[in-house]
Amino acid sequence: MRSDVAFVIPVYNEGKVVKDVIESVREHYSEVVAVNDCSTDDSAAQIQAGGAYLVNHPINMGQGAALQTGIEFVRTLPGIRYVVTFDADGQHRLEDVATMLEVIEREGKDMVLGSRFLGTEAVGMSRSKRSVLKAAIAFSNATSGVKLTDTHNGLRVFTKRVADEINISMPDMSHASEILEIIRRNKYTYCEVPVQIIYTDYSRAKGQQAINAVNIAFDTLLRKVAR
Repeated sequence: MRSDVAFVIPVYNEGKVVKDVIESVREHYSEVVAVNDCSTDDSAAQIQAGGAYLVNHPINMGQGAALQTGIEFVRTLPGIRYVVTFDADGQHRLEDVATMLEVIEREGKDMVLGSRFLGTEAVGMSRSKRSVLKAAIAFSNATSGVKLTDTHNGLRVFTKRVADEINISMPDMSHASEILEIIRRNKYTYCEVPVQIIYTDYSRAKGQQAINAVNIAFDTLLRKVAR
């Protein structure tokens, strides 16, 4: 079991699945930080039952804020070399995390990003979701200065140095675009690795809606104009 890798899992109303997700992670990695973003179900109790560190937001702040809170908690843990951002709904695979860790250790990159559009396509992804994601990828590549094949994949691995420096200010789903801007601004080295996202009936029911892509685009443009 590795103790030098910390998982950060943002959680909002994932009580049905989050305990199983945490337990599967903790079979291989001891350090798991789950940020309960003011869930209205029993997510907090399920996080504790799974054995993760539980950090509670007093109000719902969004996934970006939950990630930043988790990263800040990881900064206090001794012996951490790498941080993994991991979804709570069971879509991400630990096999992909292992590959990404191999890549970041072998190549010495600052960040390794998962891509659904390299190699095997996402299992069960709807045509409409694929279209929305492709549009979001094109927009992010045009505005961020970082060219990727999958710009809104929540599976990432980065070094402790990046964790110590990163500051995500966008609280909601637009944090994914902000992370790309942080990569460009800080000149972090990065690469993509093919990953397989498993879309179940449960995850599809909770998945990102098309309107979120519009909100992401608006927030990104507003942030650029405000500079």
